Amino acid sequence: MLQVGLSLPRSPGRAAGSFPMSEPAEGDNTGAGQEMFGSSPVTVVITSEADTWDIDASSCLGCGQFVDWDRMPDPEQQAHIPRDILSKPPKELKKLAREGYWAASRALRAQVYHQLIQQVTCRLVTPDALVYRDVTSRLFGKLSVSSHPLPEFLEGCSMPTYCLNLEGVTALKKILICVGNLFPDITYSPILPALVALLLHYSEDEAQCFENISRLIASNAPHTSYIDQSFLAHQASCMTFGDLANKHCPAAHKLIASTSENVFEVYSEWLSWLFHDLPFNYAIRVFDVYLLEGQKVLYRIALALLKQYRLSVTSAELEGTDIKADLQAFVQNIAEHVAVDKLLERAFGIRLFSRKEIWLLQMANRKALMERGITMVQSRQSFHLAVDMQNFSSSIVTAQEMRIVWSWIPERFSLFPPLLVFSTSEDGCSLQRFYACCEGYEPTVLLIKTTEGEVCGAFLSSDWSERKKNGATSGFFGTGECFVFTVRPETERYEWVFIKKPELAKAVPRPRQRSPSPSPASLLGSSPGGRGTSSNRLTVPTPQRKGRLSPFLAIRHFLLPSKTASMFMSGSREGIVIGGGGGQALSLDANLLWGRTEHCETFDNPPLCQENFKVQLLEVWGFQNT
Repeated sequence: MLQVGLSLPRSPGRAAGSFPMSEPAEGDNTGAGQEMFGSSPVTVVITSEADTWDIDASSCLGCGQFVDWDRMPDPEQQAHIPRDILSKPPKELKKLAREGYWAASRALRAQVYHQLIQQVTCRLVTPDALVYRDVTSRLFGKLSVSSHPLPEFLEGCSMPTYCLNLEGVTALKKILICVGNLFPDITYSPILPALVALLLHYSEDEAQCFENISRLIASNAPHTSYIDQSFLAHQASCMTFGDLANKHCPAAHKLIASTSENVFEVYSEWLSWLFHDLPFNYAIRVFDVYLLEGQKVLYRIALALLKQYRLSVTSAELEGTDIKADLQAFVQNIAEHVAVDKLLERAFGIRLFSRKEIWLLQMANRKALMERGITMVQSRQSFHLAVDMQNFSSSIVTAQEMRIVWSWIPERFSLFPPLLVFSTSEDGCSLQRFYACCEGYEPTVLLIKTTEGEVCGAFLSSDWSERKKNGATSGFFGTGECFVFTVRPETERYEWVFIKKPELAKAVPRPRQRSPSPSPASLLGSSPGGRGTSSNRLTVPTPQRKGRLSPFLAIRHFLLPSKTASMFMSGSREGIVIGGGGGQALSLDANLLWGRTEHCETFDNPPLCQENFKVQLLEVWGFQNT
């Protein structure tokens, strides 16, 4: 059990119950203060309400008692601050926060923080400042010395102290102890100490800071979360970031996958980059926009850091390097690479999908973790790459090649080991046998080796049994998580065109409409020149069944410009088709012997191998989730 001693020795010349100002340690880096919980007893002084603190003239009225002003960066200069800034509509407030208006005045930032958090919708019974004073009185009393355990959910978590003085560090620990007392359902929350520390820089007193952090903890806004409060939720957020990095930072992702044996372990540090490694003047600007926009903005900024990291390193430089430690050092020294305004500008230039779509992905990741046995009360544990480099065996790809393919797969599926469900070498060249073996598995990875030695394939998000739901009319199904790829001679992935160009479609919910999809048989028998595109908007229904793990990027969430925008996968007695519109990314005949590959509009891919090819081997890999 972690213990924190609640006392501080008196400093000569100071009144009893007040705090000595902390002297910055020699060589301290501004804003880099941090501490590990559990390393040693922490001293805390209990002060009465009547105690006063000499606030430096540069501090703002009503806040500043917790700040070491020698370490605090100077306010940024702004030409003009609107007098009615606190009454601006939310959209305009977001713009002002992104542009750094709060940074011009400590007093303004303190006011804005308190007002924004008071507007957060939260549970009806949420502890406030009065509750905090009551609990601290009960827990700590009026004794000069008291001892209380730190909450178990902080075990092993780091505690950035930024520019807090000794009194600030004391207040931080008292608030966290009270949070543990009043929110017993929190089982794991590594981000919480940093958020409390940042708020303390701009709080009038401990009670106000506690009330504000409590509202963020208790937020119940739809599709929005501020603070993960369990290992399950934290891991789901890390997996979601991995999925987004996979899609929005392909160059960085490919570099990390080729140099690290466990890509997820690297991405699991994404929140630490923001609220542990970033210097204070960067972290506080992140906090500015986070209060207005929620967790989605954290994904944006972490992705921008990842993109910036990729620009600063080469594959050769990373050989033999601990990439997780290298990324951490890069973020800690981010000022050498990009200014905070430029970093935020690049972050908001990343076109993510809607908050609801990201929320759906998080829920799917949570479901996958729960299927692996992770619960809400689970203590932290590590995951390892699902592909066993020692025991993995394929007739088409090496274990190293499969590791690259596996790194492209959504995180919630890569938790499960691969399972060979169909192989032409063992099951024969029969399309009916292919369907019989593959039905019941969702998703699957299709691997093809041609007689020329080229290797390509596809990640297919839906069960092949979906083809039966259109009755006699064959149609396309699947989701925007489908992609096609090449392994040899070059390794490359081609995703749904709307991943890289989301502006082509509006990611907004709307009523379902049913429209006919082109038959795969007609596609197989027609020439590229005979295919046209329609200007009509089309929604291809994707049936949802109980237990499904692929709600993310379902077509029903998008207004698409043409029929060719959603041709993911289709199957009939004549063959299978993957990708459509101006051609098929992959098509195979009923004997699984001959195929064709072309550019298609769904994936915007070049031919994946020779346009007309003969299949030497074909494998389908499922995910062993039982």
